[in-house]
Amino acid sequence: MSRVTLTTTQTDRGLLTKPIFSSITLFAIPMLLGNALQQLYNVADTWIVGKYIGTGALAAVGAVFALMVFLTSVLLGLCMGSGVVFAQSVGEGREEQLTRRVGTAFAGIALISVLITAVSYRGSAAIIRWMNIPAELTKMTESYLKIVLTGIPAVFLFNFFAGYRKALGDSLQPLLVLVLSTASNIALDFFFVLKLDLGIEGAAWATVLSQYLSGVLCAALCLCRDAAVRRAFRKLDIRKEDLKILGRYSFYTCLQQSVMNLGILMVQGIVNSFGTVIMAAFSAGVKIDAFAYMPAQEYGNAFSTFIAQNYGAKKMDRVRKGIRCGLLTTVSYCLAASLILFLLAKPLIGIFVQASETEVIAAGVQYLHIEGLFYVGIGILFLWYGLYRAVGHPEMSLILTIISLGTRVLLARISASTPLGVTGIWWSIPIGWMLADLAGAWYLRKHPVYK
Repeated sequence: MSRVTLTTTQTDRGLLTKPIFSSITLFAIPMLLGNALQQLYNVADTWIVGKYIGTGALAAVGAVFALMVFLTSVLLGLCMGSGVVFAQSVGEGREEQLTRRVGTAFAGIALISVLITAVSYRGSAAIIRWMNIPAELTKMTESYLKIVLTGIPAVFLFNFFAGYRKALGDSLQPLLVLVLSTASNIALDFFFVLKLDLGIEGAAWATVLSQYLSGVLCAALCLCRDAAVRRAFRKLDIRKEDLKILGRYSFYTCLQQSVMNLGILMVQGIVNSFGTVIMAAFSAGVKIDAFAYMPAQEYGNAFSTFIAQNYGAKKMDRVRKGIRCGLLTTVSYCLAASLILFLLAKPLIGIFVQASETEVIAAGVQYLHIEGLFYVGIGILFLWYGLYRAVGHPEMSLILTIISLGTRVLLARISASTPLGVTGIWWSIPIGWMLADLAGAWYLRKHPVYK
């Protein structure tokens, strides 16, 4: 059996050999910083569009953003699923198998990305009608949408090769590429919007060009640094057994990501029925959530790679210890985050809401005092997602997502028509998390993955 030749970066991370807590944490930090950079860019992009183009452009960008998150979540899920398979091959030390699977996965997901781009572009007018965009914003929104849709293949390129590097234990290279891409995106925003006065189309081109910069650069670095990737593209070797495992992991992870985003959109629709005040409070609360549990989310992704490599290497003792370490670390962080959020709820909501908007602030504080008190629920759920993807049970991650979001949507709908109202909606979120957590723990107890 041939062994995967370790890169310097992979050896430094030591997911197979070094102390568990430090190896997962050091691996997770660049991933966390990368996510924070993307959040920072979203804020900067929103500010530039709203400040220098106008509220109509801001509304158009916001409407398209939700759609693009849904479309790209398909590709993100496919790349995440493939990444887990790559990490298992690394753990097993099977270089030839890794090479084959990289080529097979790339060909399949590339084709899907092109199809998504073509179908969405051709149907952009129908999509605009389906989204119920106001007539005065239709032309602007469609123009922006058509441009950003051309960036979908670039999103695939970056996520595929970034996922491959993370599977090897290298989370630093994708971070460095993201730093360059984010800086170029903001610079191009200012250049196209302020200097060339290209309006919303300028903002769209800034996004797309930066996406291609990150995608092409990440791919080029992998091709230059990694012999396995070069061999994968010199001779494509597609086998039935590789298609089967890649298809299974990628399908379930893709479906999980899609269900997650669909469930969030459904809850958003229920919240919207309560009017502007509750919509604004929920919007501010969700932004705070994104930053508050981001470390737990990225830690869960790093934990998944750690488990996949060690599971592939048959190091079940490290898998067991990794699960315990992951639970302890995540619970500790989430309890601290909940405490800080509970104490600082009002000033945090005040970052996004003017002091005069007392009703919005009150509703936002109530949201954080209920939902934010139970971050431990979503933190553990991120671990279950990563664990079951890593050990060959990606369908369980999908089931847990359905339990969590299904409970949330059902209870939110029931609460919306009862005196509980928005309070019931806020409670539906942690209840969904906790039920999914219990299901994940029960499955692990009944079907130990580290035998």
